[in-house]
Amino acid sequence: MAKGTVLLALREDPLGGGVGGEQLRRIGKELENQGLEVRWARTAEAARAALRTEAGLSAALVAWDLASESGGPAEAKAEAEVEAGPEADGDGAEGGGGQTGGAAVLRQISRRFKDLPVFVVMAEDSDHGLDRLPLWVAESVVGYIWPLEDTPSFIAGRVAHAARAYGEAVLPPFFKALRRFDGAHEYSWHTPAHSGGVAFLKSPVGRALFDYYGERLFRTDLSISVGELGSLFEHNGPIGEAERNAARIFGSDRTYFVLHGDSTADRMVGHYCVTTDEIALVDRNCHKSVLHGLVISGARPVYLVPTRNGYGLAGPLPAREIAAGAVAGRIAAHPLTPGAVSPQAQYAVITNSTYDGLCYDTVQTAHALAPSTPRLHFDEAWFAYARFHPLYVNRYGMAVDRDTFEGEERPTVFSTQSTHKLLAALSQSAMVHVKSSPRAPVEHDRFNEAFMMHGTTSPLYPAIASLDVAAAMMDGAQGEWLIHEAVTEAVRFRQAVIRTGRRIAAAGDRPSWFFGVWQPDTVTDPATGARTPFADVPPALLAREPEYWELEPDADWHGFESLSQGQCMLDPIKVTLTCPGVTATGRSQPWGIPARILTAYLAERGIVVEKTDTYTTLILFSMGITKGKWGTLMDALMDFKALHDAETPLGQVLPQLVERYPKRYGRTTLRGLCQEMHEHLTNADLIDALDTAFRDLPEPVVPPQRCYQQLIRGGTERLRLTEAPGRVAAAMVTVTPPGIPVLMPGEALGAPDGPVLRYLGALEAFDRAFPGFHSEAHGVVIDADTGDYLIECVREERPQAE
Repeated sequence: MAKGTVLLALREDPLGGGVGGEQLRRIGKELENQGLEVRWARTAEAARAALRTEAGLSAALVAWDLASESGGPAEAKAEAEVEAGPEADGDGAEGGGGQTGGAAVLRQISRRFKDLPVFVVMAEDSDHGLDRLPLWVAESVVGYIWPLEDTPSFIAGRVAHAARAYGEAVLPPFFKALRRFDGAHEYSWHTPAHSGGVAFLKSPVGRALFDYYGERLFRTDLSISVGELGSLFEHNGPIGEAERNAARIFGSDRTYFVLHGDSTADRMVGHYCVTTDEIALVDRNCHKSVLHGLVISGARPVYLVPTRNGYGLAGPLPAREIAAGAVAGRIAAHPLTPGAVSPQAQYAVITNSTYDGLCYDTVQTAHALAPSTPRLHFDEAWFAYARFHPLYVNRYGMAVDRDTFEGEERPTVFSTQSTHKLLAALSQSAMVHVKSSPRAPVEHDRFNEAFMMHGTTSPLYPAIASLDVAAAMMDGAQGEWLIHEAVTEAVRFRQAVIRTGRRIAAAGDRPSWFFGVWQPDTVTDPATGARTPFADVPPALLAREPEYWELEPDADWHGFESLSQGQCMLDPIKVTLTCPGVTATGRSQPWGIPARILTAYLAERGIVVEKTDTYTTLILFSMGITKGKWGTLMDALMDFKALHDAETPLGQVLPQLVERYPKRYGRTTLRGLCQEMHEHLTNADLIDALDTAFRDLPEPVVPPQRCYQQLIRGGTERLRLTEAPGRVAAAMVTVTPPGIPVLMPGEALGAPDGPVLRYLGALEAFDRAFPGFHSEAHGVVIDADTGDYLIECVREERPQAE
């Protein structure tokens, strides 16, 4: 750490005069002379504010008798426990230590920082010594200070020494080595050719790039020729040490750092686990990279179909569908099984959590699938944080271990995580975690062959450092604190949306609030069994009790059928806003606000959401979310409602859209467009068409890899939807929303009024009716003149003319 900060949480005012105050001022001055910044706090509240905002602390001095502005020590303790997280407990009064402002601050430090050196400052006139302090104090601090019993320089020297040691120890292995190498200022004779950024300085545009990013980025963009930093392919040196450190933190047997994102990690694992003409069990609600892995490996996929609700959201795989008998029956009935090497699946892949925040009980799921496959892959692209908060116990892949799954049938488990999505890493940074089992042991050298096939020989060292740091940030209590803060902010936002509706209803001076949140209206108190409105449950309880988030079987609020008790939990940090128009059980409403219009307005306000479906939109509460950020979103929702209620001309709400399509939207109001689009969606029955397309899967005709071969060698042709009935798709078709493949290579498009063509036809018609709101369809080419959808199909063999 370049320059540390020392928190002095002391009751005396260093500028207030007196012997004690003067001595503290001198200690602070000596610390500054040692190159440390000093931050003073005279109350428990001020100290806790510093702990929330100052992550660069390298040491702290905390007075045991620190005062509280809120009236007394007990209030300081109570507030600190709410902030601290789910494991907060009493300060303990063994030995007569009592509950003080200093105790509350010490508790928060232990949850906010890992191994921060803390010194307890004892009052000279204290009526008790160390033997009267709670025992836990001795376990959490490095020493005690009586300010008048040693010289200021000696006390400051002790603190500075501890701060410097902490600043060195807090750095994880690879990042520490990279900083050391950068600090050596050595000439490089290897790639990349910009040579630490020097090449950029020889060009005006290069200089602009250099000035924008700064020299340090380019100095740490190095070649794999730098042996002292280790090898990403050999997993040795500081890189290997960083991977082993991450494995410890994430609870795996082995962890691999992957660049180019979770998509590469998915392909890597799939390519290792299943080979040509072997059977893979695949969650149909999976990322397209999983399916690309099937194309590469030549596997024969047998799809597992998740349930869906009235909003068009994909739910979990029903428990009965992943039972051994059901899986065996599905494999036996599959058209591609006769050509498989064996009727047994070698690999199964499941999305956890789903795009909409549904988390499996992974231990329960592994037990269900164990008879059907020796290898189980949880694609946890959006779920890298789950291990670090007790709310998610047994909800992540690495929870499936010897302690939770006894016996020889335990499958080998892989978790692939897009670390950059919801942990603090640079884009494209990902990890593969492996929990090997005797049933299907993972030999490192063999897995590394798949790793090297999909990896790069030119890794970006800053990205590797960000993976190293992202893991270190989750190490110990600090990781739980960071995730708890994100969970708590998400809970507060969820409740704010509901309470806003109550306030508007109570005022009675304007139309009703029409936004909601996809969550239960009421929840059951685990302790009393009483039903309580969701918005009235204390946020501290919602942030620590998993029972509040479990999907009760057949509950109307989620709209999924065939769930078992405890199977699935809603992740609180993935917040789905709901708009009027349809219910979770699929009941259409007479008026509505399609979510695409809402998110177009939010984009005009500089608010970009994660995903938009027909009547829902997904907001992610990552570690970077603040009250100010979600408060701005609440303000935008309020403004949208006001504009809608006032029949505001669309040109004032979405000016860029109207400017681009003046004839289509120039005379439309916001409310008018909402109702027109809602009626179109209702009449086209788009959600039902989507649901049917994803529930009634197309007939598989040939394995995906064979279609890819024909695609590359000119054995395909692009057809309009009207020409495609009965043909076989040659390329994957993925529509966003919802971002799940609707058609795989080798699957038949079916009849003109069949599920696939009906759904794609409804999207095509929607795009024509509402330009500027089109769906993002990968694998579909749109004719620029007609707006027709074109699908890549396998070319049919035509009889040769005689």
